[in-house]
Amino acid sequence: MLRSRLGFQSFVKLRHPTRFYSGASPAVRSRWTRKTVAGATMLTASSVILASTIYADSEELVPRATIGSLVRTYLVYSMCSIPSLVDASPKILSAMSSVPGLKQITEAFVRYTFFDQFVGADTAEETLPLLRSLRAANKGVLFAYSVEVDENEATGASISRSSDNFTDSPSPHLSAADSTSPSDQIVTETLHCIDVAADFEASLKDKFSRTTGTHGRRTWVAVKVTAMLPDAHALIALSSHIIASRKTLSRSSQEASVPFPGSARIEDLDVILRDSSSPDLTPADIQHVKKLYADLSRICAHAKEKGVKIIVDAEYSWYQPAIDAMTLGLMREYNTPSPNATGDVQPIIYGTFQCYLRRTPEQLALAIEDSRKHHYSLGVKLVRGAYHPHELEAHSSKSSLSISPDAEPPVWREKRDTDYNYNWCVKMLAKAVKEDVDRSAGKSTLGGVDKLGWVDWVRGVKAKPVVGEVAASPSIGVLFGTHNWDSCALILKELVRNGLAVEDGERIEDGIKVGDETVERVAIGQLYGMCDDLTDWVVSRISSTTPFVIKYVPYGALAEVMPYLSRRAIENKSVLGGGAAKHERQRAAEEIKKRVFG
Repeated sequence: MLRSRLGFQSFVKLRHPTRFYSGASPAVRSRWTRKTVAGATMLTASSVILASTIYADSEELVPRATIGSLVRTYLVYSMCSIPSLVDASPKILSAMSSVPGLKQITEAFVRYTFFDQFVGADTAEETLPLLRSLRAANKGVLFAYSVEVDENEATGASISRSSDNFTDSPSPHLSAADSTSPSDQIVTETLHCIDVAADFEASLKDKFSRTTGTHGRRTWVAVKVTAMLPDAHALIALSSHIIASRKTLSRSSQEASVPFPGSARIEDLDVILRDSSSPDLTPADIQHVKKLYADLSRICAHAKEKGVKIIVDAEYSWYQPAIDAMTLGLMREYNTPSPNATGDVQPIIYGTFQCYLRRTPEQLALAIEDSRKHHYSLGVKLVRGAYHPHELEAHSSKSSLSISPDAEPPVWREKRDTDYNYNWCVKMLAKAVKEDVDRSAGKSTLGGVDKLGWVDWVRGVKAKPVVGEVAASPSIGVLFGTHNWDSCALILKELVRNGLAVEDGERIEDGIKVGDETVERVAIGQLYGMCDDLTDWVVSRISSTTPFVIKYVPYGALAEVMPYLSRRAIENKSVLGGGAAKHERQRAAEEIKKRVFG
C-alpha cells in the first residue's frame, strides 16, 4: 500500500514550484525575454574564457556540465521561448546563409547552440564518449541517425539531407555506391548504427551494469520511416489505400470503431506481401513501399542478431496507417524468440503510440490482444505526440495532406485530454506488464484475455482471463517517453501499485527498487538536451541493476539534421510555453552563478 504523506500533486508542486508558474503578462514576458536573450548572447561570447579559467575537468566518474554548456542551454531555451523567432527561424537561417561571409557565421552559430544542445555528434563513433558519460550516470541511450523529411517538403518529393546553404558532409560510413540514393544511404547508416550500439554494449563488460548476455542492454536504435524511401508520398498513398479498405469492415467489428488513423491489421500489408493492386497506389508507389518494407526487415533482422532494440518513430497522421501496418508485420515476424535461442532480447521492435490521437486507448488495447492471440511480444513506445498544431491545421484545410475521413480532427483539441489519455494508457500498460511478469514467473496461468477483454477494460468492463502457456521471455516491453513530471511520478506510482517495484522508504518519493523482471520490460525516456533535471530526478529515485532511464541521442552532420533541429525548436515552443522555459533558464542561470561566485 502506498504511504505518501502528501498527495502526489502536492508533492510535485512543493518540490518543483516553477512548473506551476503562471507567468507574467505577454508585454512583460516579451521585454524580459529580449533582455535575457541579449544577456545570454553576451555570456556566450565570454563563455570560452570563463570555462577555461573557472572550470577544470572533473576526475569524477560522472563529469558535471561545463560553464560553456550551461550558457548554451540558457541561450537556446531563451530563444526557443520566443514563438515568433522560432517560426521565422528557417527563413532567417536561409537568408543569412545566402549572404557571403554570413554563411560561415550562421553555420557556426547553429552548431554551437542548437546542434550541440540537441545532437550527440556528427557520426556514430563520435557519440561514444557521450554514451559512456550517460551510462556512467546510470542512463541508457536511444540512438538515432536523425535524418528527416523536411517540414516544408512533407509530400516526400525529396529528403532534406543537404542544402546549398550548409556544407557538412554525410556520414563517412556511406559507400560511394550509395551516393546516388539518399534513402539507401540512410538504411546503410542505420545498419551501422546498430553495429555501434551492439559493440558499445559489448564493450561495457559489466562496468556500469550487471548485464548478462543480451539482457540489461540499454543502447537502442530509433528509425524514422519517411526518411528511408525516395518519395515519402508513397506512404501517404498506402495510408489512403488502407483507410479506403476499412470501409468494408463490419460496423460491429472492433477495428471499425477506432477513430482515424485506426488500428493496424495484417491485411493492410496485402499490397506489399500478396501483390495486390490498388487505385490509390501507382506502380512506382508500390515499388517504393515494397523496397521500404524489405529494408526495414533487413534492419530488424540485423538488430535481432545483434540484440539491439529498434524503436519505430511515429509521424504525421497521413503517414501513420502505413507505418502502423509495417510495424505490425515486423513485430509478428521478429518479436518472437529464435528457435533454441537463450537470452533472446524481446521485444526487438517497438511501435510508437501517440496519446494526442483520439484513437490511442482502443488502438493500444487491440494491439495487446493481437500480440497475445498471435504469440508475439508487443513493443510500445508511449508518447504524447509532436505534431499537434500541424494536425489541427491540416484537418481544417482542404488543401492539406490530411486523409482523415472523420469529422473531428485525429488529435484532441485540448492538452488536458491528451494528458488524461496518456495517464490512462500508463495504467493500462502497467497492468499488462504485471500480468506478463506473473505469467513468466509461473504465478499466473493468464495467457491472454477473451476476444473483447482489453477493449472492454478500456471501456470499463472487467476482462475475462483465459488459460495459456507460461511465457519464457517478455511478451511486452514499454518505453514511456515523457517530459511531464506528473506522468513520471504516476509511472513510478503504478509500478509500486502493481507490485512491479517496492518502496525504498516510507514514501515513493524516497525511492523505489525495480527488479530485473520489470526493468527488462519498462523504461522511461527523454530527449537529449531537454529536461535533464527530470531525468536526474527519476534516476535518483530508481534502484535497478541496469539503467531505467533512456535519453534519445540523435546524430548526423549539421546539414543532415537541420529538419530534426527545426522540429525540436517547434516542439520546444509549445512545451516551454507554460513556465518550463523559465524553469530551464533559471536552472542554468543558478548553476552558472554557483560556479562563478560559489
